[in-house]
Amino acid sequence: MPFKIMDRRMPACAALCALALSVFAASASSAQERLRVGYGRLVINDSAGELKDRWRSGSIASSRVWGYGWDGQAPARPGELLELRLHGQVIAPSSLKDFNPDDRLYAGALSAGLHTHFQRGLAEVSLGGDLVVTGPQTRLDELQTALHDLLNIPRPSEDILDEQIENGFHPTLVAEVGSTFELGTVGRVRPFTELRWGAETLARVGFDMSFGAFGKDELMVRESVSGQQYQVISKDPVGTSFFLGADVAQVESSVYMPEDRGPELEQNRHRLRAGVNWQGKSWGAQYGVTYLSEEFEGQPEGQFLGGVRIKYNF
Repeated sequence: MPFKIMDRRMPACAALCALALSVFAASASSAQERLRVGYGRLVINDSAGELKDRWRSGSIASSRVWGYGWDGQAPARPGELLELRLHGQVIAPSSLKDFNPDDRLYAGALSAGLHTHFQRGLAEVSLGGDLVVTGPQTRLDELQTALHDLLNIPRPSEDILDEQIENGFHPTLVAEVGSTFELGTVGRVRPFTELRWGAETLARVGFDMSFGAFGKDELMVRESVSGQQYQVISKDPVGTSFFLGADVAQVESSVYMPEDRGPELEQNRHRLRAGVNWQGKSWGAQYGVTYLSEEFEGQPEGQFLGGVRIKYNF
């Protein structure tokens, strides 16, 4: 049974209020000055995964973290380590030229949110809320059109844009709990569970594995579309690391798959991902590939996304 709009908003708003209270309590109880202790970003594009421009077309994630220091793990108290998370994405049908009522609708979405990271025993917790803004008001359709014109590739047609997901504001709760276990001297595995309630309402379970220094004693954040993680508080150890992961999700609802038009939502999703991170003395690079299973009824196949990050230490 689908959740009503108000049902989706109330838990997310309650979570935002609880997070704000925890932030106030943590700030009031500490005389230290909160400093920016980390920054990270990741660019996702299907052209970097399969040289096509369709469905989950592209996204960008950016995180800035403030806290009272970092000793290799998150603090025990929620609200001490705070992350400002920004995200933008474009979703498109497989053809940008002709509108197909059986293909997914065009959508632009921007979000900003506040999240806190803390650890209780073995449980590594990330909890927060995002405000997801959708529709032409984001101007992402105009940005994609201008970018495609610049690159001399087909732009979204007026028929496609006229049918895009409408303007909206969607408070969204995001919670993830995981635990990291060592595999020998260089490997780690981290099973996790995730709950999203709002713009997309789903429950997810999965794991991440890494071999090398990537992610060890660092704060990692998950990009929501691909599931790939990126470093936010990093030690930048020199060397090459490999990572992989997988997860499955049960999806209850999605603003990108409205019930009154377009194809029906595929309730079962899975993702597979793998990649490499190389870090030199002054700069580094991360590249990963994610396979997304079908997200709507009638989708002929899944798709591959590529994730890229270039770092340079001045």
